[in-house]
Amino acid sequence: MQVIACNSCSRLPQRIRVPTRTRRCLGRRELCFDGVSSVCSRSEPHHHDSLNGKNDSVSSHPSSTTRTGRDQDHSKDLVEVVQKNFPFTTRRVLFASLFMGSCYHSSRYLSAHALGDPSVTIEDVTPPTYPSGALFPSEERIVRLFEKNTYSVVNIFDVTLRPLLNVTGAVEIPEGNGSGVVWDGQGHIVTNYHVIGNSLSRNPSRGQVVARVNILTSEGVQKNFEGKLIGADRAKDLAVLKVEAPEELLRPVKVGQSSSLRVGQQCLAIGNPFGFDHTLTVGVISGLNRDIFSQTGVTIGGGVQTDAAINPGNSGGPLLDSKGNLIGINTAIFTQTGTSAGVGFAIPSSTVVKIIPQLIQFGKVSRAGLNVDIAPDLVANQLNVRNGALVLQVPGNSLAAKAGILPTARGFAGNIVLGDIIVAVDNKPVRSKVELYKAFDDYNVGEKVLLKIQRGNENLELPVVLEEKDS
Repeated sequence: MQVIACNSCSRLPQRIRVPTRTRRCLGRRELCFDGVSSVCSRSEPHHHDSLNGKNDSVSSHPSSTTRTGRDQDHSKDLVEVVQKNFPFTTRRVLFASLFMGSCYHSSRYLSAHALGDPSVTIEDVTPPTYPSGALFPSEERIVRLFEKNTYSVVNIFDVTLRPLLNVTGAVEIPEGNGSGVVWDGQGHIVTNYHVIGNSLSRNPSRGQVVARVNILTSEGVQKNFEGKLIGADRAKDLAVLKVEAPEELLRPVKVGQSSSLRVGQQCLAIGNPFGFDHTLTVGVISGLNRDIFSQTGVTIGGGVQTDAAINPGNSGGPLLDSKGNLIGINTAIFTQTGTSAGVGFAIPSSTVVKIIPQLIQFGKVSRAGLNVDIAPDLVANQLNVRNGALVLQVPGNSLAAKAGILPTARGFAGNIVLGDIIVAVDNKPVRSKVELYKAFDDYNVGEKVLLKIQRGNENLELPVVLEEKDS
């Protein structure tokens, strides 16, 4: 039998007679990589012995008989080079190593060698530094405002008592943190209701510890004190704590007038966002008389809007004007990411001044209003009341009943007969239940107001004396 080695390009005219027992077709690897095949054959003589029964170089590499002297010398050199640098035993390992080496070249993954330039010195390449000099007047003013008012801001940690397994008693576990302001020299601290909301959900009594308060000293050290509950008002998202701190540590904030604020004037916020204590942000008043949708679930009217960055942890901290006076208590942000989006809200100082003294004295707030039940906006809309506050019930012994206000009732046929709809308070329009309560915020108990009422097809005016209405 004869075997003719050929490829697509040429045909070898010489025929080689090979013993029948060792005849085999030459593979493409041997034809294309003859030199490498020779390398591998030299590195594995015992392997061919086991296959052929003896070390027969002719039968293992019949193509070598067709080489010229020059090709044999070239192959011999290649063999020596490859054997010296690549001591592999099989062609598969050799090809895999070559492929991996091409993919993971050392110049791509090893760190570059820093050669440097020995002709220069460190002094030659070190630029000169210049003193900053004096601050601009606007910067100096802000710096002084912060340095003056930062000691009036405290860090508040809400605590909740939880029993531990196999341990008698209870331990205090921080549940959240926020900010607060020193209200007076007696140790009263003002903050938001929702800052200590977890502790307040347990209905603590007056004087019970509900928070930890950190006060910054002039040495830059924060001292920790127990914050005892004095009073809280969920409707306005305000609360008062008291700490037993030395008088020299207490630096009360100066309260300004929010009624004179103008959109565009500068303001500053100081607080503890994300636990970074005494952080200053600067912005402007962006809007006035905003409705604040507080975390307590109530709507607070007359809010101050600002673009000064307010983040979680700023709640309960002060919003200051350009003179360093308190114009609001930061309470909420409008955001879709949980961080500042440039729309923050503060409870105006005019509201704070009315609420805090009552909380300190009585522990609660007494509000002027009508001792009647007003229909929620959803119920009013279902009854086709689109404008005004619908009266549902009127107690018989109330001042509103004596003034002649009628409740909602049922007729003889079971149909609903709407009661009076309050559409204005002293010529201030009222479009909903929330706006009615906002209108009463400007009055005190015992004052008389003129209510404009829609009763069926009639429009009436009724003078009513406001009563005390608990929050």
